[in-house]
Amino acid sequence: QMQLVESGGGLIQAGGSLRLSCAASGGTCSNDASGWFRQAPGRKREFVAVIGGSWSGGATAYADSAKGRFTVSRDNAKNTAYLQMNSLKPEDSAVYYCAVTTGYARAVKLKWQYTYWGQGTQVTVSS
Repeated sequence: QMQLVESGGGLIQAGGSLRLSCAASGGTCSNDASGWFRQAPGRKREFVAVIGGSWSGGATAYADSAKGRFTVSRDNAKNTAYLQMNSLKPEDSAVYYCAVTTGYARAVKLKWQYTYWGQGTQVTVSS
């Protein structure tokens, strides 16, 4: 059974950068989509970024708020996905979750399309 563990969150000043990692165990996810979502207090969990399965070319997609600042990637040898976050803003503060689909998938964006979820890592951006 797939298990996901996020890491790399923390407290950072606005304009800074963080790199989140999502390590998968119990299976491989190279051909699955690896997505990133976030949830701020009082808000619903929302889509941030995704990289599609390698079989489909690893296409990426981003929320409008993340375009130009965030980059999603995957290291198949390490079975780990990453979210590089640059130029962070206070509104980026949230718990960030990684997720993986069941089986082959392109760059899907909806929560119901994902089967496996990590426990989340806190990102706090100070002004």
